[in-house]
Amino acid sequence: MNVLLDTHTLLWVYWNDPQLSSVAARNVLDPNNRILVSPASHWEVAIKMRIGKLTLREPFLDFVQHAIFDNGFTILPIEPRHTALLTTLPLHHKDPFDRLIVAQALVENMRLISADPALDAYGVQRCW
Repeated sequence: MNVLLDTHTLLWVYWNDPQLSSVAARNVLDPNNRILVSPASHWEVAIKMRIGKLTLREPFLDFVQHAIFDNGFTILPIEPRHTALLTTLPLHHKDPFDRLIVAQALVENMRLISADPALDAYGVQRCW
């Protein structure tokens, strides 16, 4: 099954953070799941680093290598069909990164691993 990670989920997997639920961890570790990451996530991390809201233990490109590629995750390209959904997606959630990640999950009909219950308003298959 294809599974998309929310940005905080990617960070919590990378940090081995106890905030990651056991259900989320099982989904990430399940060899039958293909784990995908939106470019919105590494973009959000870069912006938060720049404005001082996030500090990583290593340079950004090393983070991308270790958090995404070394874990065998795949980057899901942002396609026009993903952004097209944003033109009609209700504004239940104001965060543009989360809205794009939700749009990708909906268009691709994949499960989204996220702790954010506000995303449920979109009808996304959220796992936590």
